[in-house]
Amino acid sequence: MHEGSTLLGRFFKVREATQSLVQPLALEDMVVQTMAAVSPPKWHLAHTTWFFETFILQQKKGYRLFEPEFRYLFNSYYEGVGPYFPKNKRGTLSRPLVSEVMAYRAYVEDAIKRFAGEEDAASLELGIQHEQQHQELLLTDILHIFSKNPLTPVYKEACLPRANEPPLLSMLPFEGGVRSVGYAGKGFAFDNEQPCHEVLLAPYRLSSRLVSAGEYLAFMEDGAYDDPLLWLSDGWDWLKKTGVRAPLYWARLPEGGYEVMTLHGRVQLDLHRPVCHVNYYEADAFARWMGKRLPTEFEWEVAAAELHPSGHFMEEGVYVPFASAASKEELGQAFGDCWEWTSSPYVPYPRFRPFSGAAGEYNGKFMVNQLVLKGGSLGTPKDHIRASYRNFFPAETCWQFSGIRLADEGAAS
Repeated sequence: MHEGSTLLGRFFKVREATQSLVQPLALEDMVVQTMAAVSPPKWHLAHTTWFFETFILQQKKGYRLFEPEFRYLFNSYYEGVGPYFPKNKRGTLSRPLVSEVMAYRAYVEDAIKRFAGEEDAASLELGIQHEQQHQELLLTDILHIFSKNPLTPVYKEACLPRANEPPLLSMLPFEGGVRSVGYAGKGFAFDNEQPCHEVLLAPYRLSSRLVSAGEYLAFMEDGAYDDPLLWLSDGWDWLKKTGVRAPLYWARLPEGGYEVMTLHGRVQLDLHRPVCHVNYYEADAFARWMGKRLPTEFEWEVAAAELHPSGHFMEEGVYVPFASAASKEELGQAFGDCWEWTSSPYVPYPRFRPFSGAAGEYNGKFMVNQLVLKGGSLGTPKDHIRASYRNFFPAETCWQFSGIRLADEGAAS
């Protein structure tokens, strides 16, 4: 591929952005794994490199693998490629050294410049989008790793001023009818966003902004974590098993109030910022407490389809959600700040076709026991998100930057 091509330029820009995300880390930070769902930063650096090597370079005549064992160590879950090292044991890999992983990244980047051709454009684009997903995962995983350290390390120093009070939360009406959803553009989209198809929606309403930490605190102080009538059966079982009584990273202070662990260290809970790091069970219970519900993914997508992604994203380097500045008459915070739970199960669209070959394992094999989230977060690269984008996680997931938007029924027109 020509060195001056736009796609190759994006490849190097994204690779540099990943390197910048690990720049604040010490070597000791790079190998820690605090739970099965979290991967060591070193693993993210190697796996995103493995992706380009596996799906582009190893098919090229004259290309030599950097290290054949990396095919096993840094394969995430692609059975079609071969066996892979267990996910829950990634933190046991003191070797290869971080320096070797960095050398691996440089080796593959140079090889992409030399070997990739126009015929690899689709695979190169997929690899770029894949690495952008791992940029957000790096941030969420670093936060979890640091949160488990009693020293509460600071990933990035920042002065976080108190947020202004957000506008009153209001419910905005949207028309029902037959509407188109899914990706219909000419650029890149993941296979799970396709094909574009029609759905029938009843009139509905969405909240004008995300739920604030102060509103969620009122839910907690009303005894909601002890009220089984607000919780799904699985959610109630999760509560009994875990003993959770607040969002992840909240810590009650002896003198009252809460601190929150962030990538900027421990900070006082700001009641005006959106509540973050809640799982589906918590989001659903809060909606019930409010006499509302969570939106479906299609309600969310239709409402946001014409909006430009103009929220708070990874590039800003401020890793707490912003308070809404939108009017109560407009749909604010649709993109960025916090992923928004929907009530929709992550299932294939009608006539869904996965990517060809082993890349078909990217999304389709996970279409069971997961919920769709929409809109991106403060850790999402800005040019990576769109209204049709479908993130997905199991209901108990709370280490992602996930928040709450409310929905209810609208008046029939």
